[in-house]
Amino acid sequence: MSSALKIGVAGLGTVGVGVIKVLTENAYTISARAGREIRVTAVSARDRSKARGVVLDGLTWYDNAMDLAADDNVDVVVELIGGSDGIAKNLVEAVLASSTHVVTANKALIAHHGLNLARSAEEAGASLAYEAAVAGGIPIIKALREGLAANTIQGVHGILNGTCNYILSSMTDSGRSFDAVLAEATDLGYAELDPSFDVDGIDAAHKLAILASVAFGTEVDFDSVYVEGIRHVSPVDIHFARELGYGIKLLGVAKRRKDGIEQRVHPCMVPVDAPINHVSGVFNGIVVDGDFVDATIYEGRGAGEGPTASAVIADIIDIARNSQVPTFGVATADLKPSRTVPMSDHVGPYYVRLTVIDKPGVFADVAACLKSNNVSMGSVLQHSRDPGEPVAVVLTLHETEERAMVMTLTEIEALELVVEPPVMIRIEEFH
Repeated sequence: MSSALKIGVAGLGTVGVGVIKVLTENAYTISARAGREIRVTAVSARDRSKARGVVLDGLTWYDNAMDLAADDNVDVVVELIGGSDGIAKNLVEAVLASSTHVVTANKALIAHHGLNLARSAEEAGASLAYEAAVAGGIPIIKALREGLAANTIQGVHGILNGTCNYILSSMTDSGRSFDAVLAEATDLGYAELDPSFDVDGIDAAHKLAILASVAFGTEVDFDSVYVEGIRHVSPVDIHFARELGYGIKLLGVAKRRKDGIEQRVHPCMVPVDAPINHVSGVFNGIVVDGDFVDATIYEGRGAGEGPTASAVIADIIDIARNSQVPTFGVATADLKPSRTVPMSDHVGPYYVRLTVIDKPGVFADVAACLKSNNVSMGSVLQHSRDPGEPVAVVLTLHETEERAMVMTLTEIEALELVVEPPVMIRIEEFH
């Protein structure tokens, strides 16, 4: 067996501790599969006194994570600090500059700086591995980059954020409001005290930008991802969706089109029998469409100590075997500009909920707005009729361009008998 592969871990939070636990508890299995022992030799964290539930005796401890880049007794640095800039970025740049391998779970770092870091890795002859950055324990990067390498990928869509999926699943099951379920998710540890990155779609957008790059062989382009969160989804919309035969999920969607690549994150209505609709709770689920495999489906825990550590160690095992593939599946020189299709060019069906005063003429006014923008109505739902009082009216609209929908809703909102801003959710007919 070859000499041991020596690991330095930067960051001893949930995932860092998980990496040490898994390497310790599954040491025999891991070394057999890697063909050599994998041993943690150094760590870095801010608080030496904190109890972490793992044995750190005998390891070199650095208060400054940057010192890991200069440690000759480290073959691979595992960056688990987080954040797109600051110490995490500086550390990864320094480690690659020293021709040392990097494994990271940092989706923000890869989404914002992955192209430049991949170039640095190529120049240094080092690996930049990030399986744990997308969908936790689901090996989706390896699936796209290796298992499906013979295919032209037509599209990727999925649930990429477990917090949002938990909230929407709980709202669906219980009928409670977004705020009530978010408070519960925070108490359970599924949501951060500041949940903005999750519920506003940023976390999912980071992951989608990475998936799109690997799937389509394009440069990572986070800034071109359309992002919309779930704060505006209400129990009323979930109820109407169910009546129409849909569930509501926050999805990341990347599609190959003749005029470019769609990259978008937003709530979607999906058919109740679609596989993605059955992924519930904190789980993630991803569907990949390839030209020779059709649809392949991946589901599992998208975060947490064990699943994320599992993905980190899978990358470490590849490095131990000297199994090295380009960061995004092809050499950086062969990555194409992303050429993202603007959201205004998106075409699809829509769900719209209006709150209107039930008076004669209101439907005629709404219909006039639809007609003026060449938008075709599919169906109308109205459960109660209280003349002169506000009532909810739901429209489903046939396929149309997003720009036409935006203009239509602007006109509808300005109508005298429409008393609240319209709610729009895009419909995706995934099966």
